[in-house]
Amino acid sequence: MSPLSAVEDAIRDIRPSHLVSLLDPDSMIDTPQGVVPTQHLRLSVNDISEEVDDLVPPGAGHVAELIEFVQGWDQKSPLLVHCWAGISRSTAAAFITLCALNEGYPEDGFAKLVRARGAHAHPNRLMVRHADRLLKRDGRMMAAIEALGPGRACWEGELFAIPLRPGRD
Repeated sequence: MSPLSAVEDAIRDIRPSHLVSLLDPDSMIDTPQGVVPTQHLRLSVNDISEEVDDLVPPGAGHVAELIEFVQGWDQKSPLLVHCWAGISRSTAAAFITLCALNEGYPEDGFAKLVRARGAHAHPNRLMVRHADRLLKRDGRMMAAIEALGPGRACWEGELFAIPLRPGRD
């Protein structure tokens, strides 16, 4: 997970095969050098958890695109996920990715893992709510995120990694 300010360095250092950008429509980036355009998912959404005039909330369609994208990732090289600050949208996407790719693992374990790796993580509740429904998790994803409470307060998160298969990576 990364804030936008660290994306170029992260691409150079970790060489991801896939990139997910979660930025507001006015700030969306072009595909950075080092990433194949077809392996760059660009979701233009604002970091909001409810409808606000003139802003684009993360919708079920956006989350479905994310799930389809990560399920198509071959997992041979890293996946880099970023948003503006690296706090809310990207950490929600990381949590959603873990749940989408590890059907039998408990949601609360993934939520705790995200927080352990990024103390600032405060996953976007609206994204998680949509994913919970799409992945048929019966409220467990939302409960896991709610149980975390707020992350460490900061203006910008730092780059951090999460193992895709806890206990095996």
